[in-house]
Order: sequence, then C-alpha cells, then structure tokens
Amino acid sequence: MLKVEHLSVSFGGIQAVRDVTFSVPDGEIVTLIGANGAGKSTTLRTIIGIQKPKSGSVKFHDEELVGLPINEIVRRGITLVPEGRHVFPDMTVQENLKIGAYMRKDSLTDDLHWVYDLFPRLKERSWQAAGTLSGGEQQMLAVGRALMAKPKVIMMDEPSLGLAPLIVKGIFDIIKEINRQGVTVLLIEQNANMALRTAHMGYVLETGRITMSGPGKELLVNEEVKKAYLG
Repeated sequence: MLKVEHLSVSFGGIQAVRDVTFSVPDGEIVTLIGANGAGKSTTLRTIIGIQKPKSGSVKFHDEELVGLPINEIVRRGITLVPEGRHVFPDMTVQENLKIGAYMRKDSLTDDLHWVYDLFPRLKERSWQAAGTLSGGEQQMLAVGRALMAKPKVIMMDEPSLGLAPLIVKGIFDIIKEINRQGVTVLLIEQNANMALRTAHMGYVLETGRITMSGPGKELLVNEEVKKAYLG
C-alpha cells in the first residue's frame, strides 16, 4: 500500500534520514522504533508532506506523493496523529473531530458514531473544551480527529508519550481495534515493547538509517533489540 524508497531528508545542515526504504502492507500495523533523534518523526512528516525530502520516493498505491500538498495527501487516504496531540484547546471535542473531516463533503454522522463507539469518554465530553481533557483523553481525541478523515492509513507519532501505564495499554488496545476494523497503521513509538507486541512488522532506525527489520514478535526476542530498547 505505502512504499518508502531510498528516502533521504536533510534540514538545518543535518541529514536526519539516510536512504530509508520500507513498506506498509495493506491491513497491517508497522512500527518504526529507535532512540530520540533517529529520524522516526522526520520520516512521518516527510510522508505526509510537511518535510520535503532531499531524495527518494514515497508511493501510495504506486502513485508518487513527494511534491504533493498536505491536503492532497490527506485526501488520498493518509492522516497523521502528531506527537504532543495538538488538539485545539478552546474548541469542543466535537468541533475538534469535525475539523479532522474538513475536506469531506459527505455526512459525518456515521463516522462520529464510530469514533464515539471507539472512545466512549469522548462522547461523554463531546461539548467540553478539549483543553480541559486529561492527557489520555486528548490523545484519544487526536486519534479520533485523524480517523474522521476516513483514512486508509493512519500514522501515529508517539501515541503513548507522557501517559500513565494503564492509559498506554488502552491506547494500544484501540490501535489494534482500529486495525481490525480495516485501517492500516504506521506507528512510531519509544515504548518498543508495546510497539513490537502490537505490530505485524517492525523496523529499527539508528541515526537516520534502518539497521534491522522483521516481524514484530521476532524483533521482540532479538538480543540486540532487547539490549538497546527493551531494557
């Protein structure tokens, strides 16, 4: 479905991504793990069109995405849940969700019900200002907002960051449920243990390069991965 080939990205005189190649098959969960500064977020930002690559290709259903504006990439079926959530604090939960569907011309009713079924707490707080939600609830809202665009692929940048362990488990349960309902997931996560337990396929990024790849469960028991990322 999504293919990244020989991607290199530089900014501020630093080469953040170096000749990265990986694919995200239709219907799967793929994770990129690595330390801070490994190039994970830059990769996602390049796929969605925020960052321009120095070289390489990003193809979605064999169509090139590099050079397209962000709104066109979203229209084709890719959304990003950014690190730090970035909800609109003074707007209600429902207004935030509707912003996720800003490019759609069809009815939002069914998808609002879907998001509220996934996140009952958001339904309870639908008319509450997003800035008054807890961190976990804001993360749910950020995911729900991305789902309102009806994506084929949802990319998530550090969805568990700063959340309590019990909330983290809930977020990963939701990721698996979203995937079961037909949405492909590309996940960046510092919680390598949870990410590899959840993902069908994993890639390890170190200083901008992919140094290892394999099924999530295989990487989970790989001695090098265990030593570097699993403690």
